[in-house]
Amino acid sequence: MSGRNPVELAVRLAEAGAPVLSVVTEAEHYGGSPELLREIALATGLPVLRKDFIKSSQQLEESAESGASAVLLISSILKTDQLVALIKEALSLGLEPLVETHNEEELRAIQHMNLSFVGVNNRNILEWETDDGTVSTTEQLAAFLPERAFVLSESSIASPSDVERAVRAGAHGVLVGTAILKAEDPAEMYRRLSLQRGQ
Repeated sequence: MSGRNPVELAVRLAEAGAPVLSVVTEAEHYGGSPELLREIALATGLPVLRKDFIKSSQQLEESAESGASAVLLISSILKTDQLVALIKEALSLGLEPLVETHNEEELRAIQHMNLSFVGVNNRNILEWETDDGTVSTTEQLAAFLPERAFVLSESSIASPSDVERAVRAGAHGVLVGTAILKAEDPAEMYRRLSLQRGQ
């Protein structure tokens, strides 16, 4: 983030109109922490999504205690019964589970779960999102998106045209990280992208 203070950046994005913030708490590869999530939740007052490799009840409890409103559950790293159990527990703790998918097989596997929040990661998390994913992933999976869920297109969103493509494909929102963090003026970049959604 070019030496930027993440809490100050979160406050600037909140002031720019961001309705929700995503905070990476994975420490080894991304340098995040639950403490950072707590600081951002307190400083902004916004709902915060915890992004991490969540696999246990303890992590869900930690998320709730840290002030998260939602948690990322990555279907590619969880067995189906494990995913179902974590979804139920998240809801019992007052956390909204965002179930992330990346391909047709993963979307088909969650069709019966009656989920309200589903993400399509345009990049492959199993490759640490270093692949050349594009919004075309969301477009290719449009036919398999759950009808009643709020669909989020994640990663590879770098311009207003990317936002438009994701929405045309059936996404109701986008999750943007890199493009905002690398922008000279992150708040202005947020405004540029959000205007394409009619906000």
